[in-house]
Amino acid sequence: MLKIALFGTSADPPTAGHQAIISWLSQCYDWVAVWAADNPFKSHGSPLEHRAAMLRLLIEDINPPRSNIGLHQELSSHRTLETVYKAKQHWGKNTVFTLVIGSDLIDQLQQWYAIEELLQQVQLLVVPRPGYEVEDSDLQPLRQLGAEVAIANLTAPDVSSTAYRESGDAEALTPPVEAYIHQQHLYECQHAAKEKLPM
Repeated sequence: MLKIALFGTSADPPTAGHQAIISWLSQCYDWVAVWAADNPFKSHGSPLEHRAAMLRLLIEDINPPRSNIGLHQELSSHRTLETVYKAKQHWGKNTVFTLVIGSDLIDQLQQWYAIEELLQQVQLLVVPRPGYEVEDSDLQPLRQLGAEVAIANLTAPDVSSTAYRESGDAEALTPPVEAYIHQQHLYECQHAAKEKLPM
């Protein structure tokens, strides 16, 4: 059985934290499918095509290079269940799919479209994020919905897309992504608005 990790992210912008997660997943799964997605629960700072382009740069910059990671933008959907069905059509039946989410999404997960059906189609892997600590007991409501869920033995770096959008903290970014943002003039309005706020 092929083991595939499904990792969709807003990538707004993708950070060194996303890169660390993707690299770690590539050591645990046969294939890591990554895509940029619109999260219906939040607004986004740049268009989806730019976020996908930045994600591609992030993957290409992983060192040492990994040959089992791919950007699969065709999987992107507002509904994760539709993403999983597309993945099953692409990779076939002899595949075990693991949906990878950050621990900040646990509370939101039960509101997702057709969540019980989704949890029947995939295993769930929760990646702890700084500020969103997760205990095994926190996963009980998901298990009651039928989830087969585990916590990743990984803590992502303490950087976030939100911190970059709100304060321009370039430490969160990899050099190729930062260069792309400057080249495409992304997020400038948000940073300028912050600078003009009275102190």
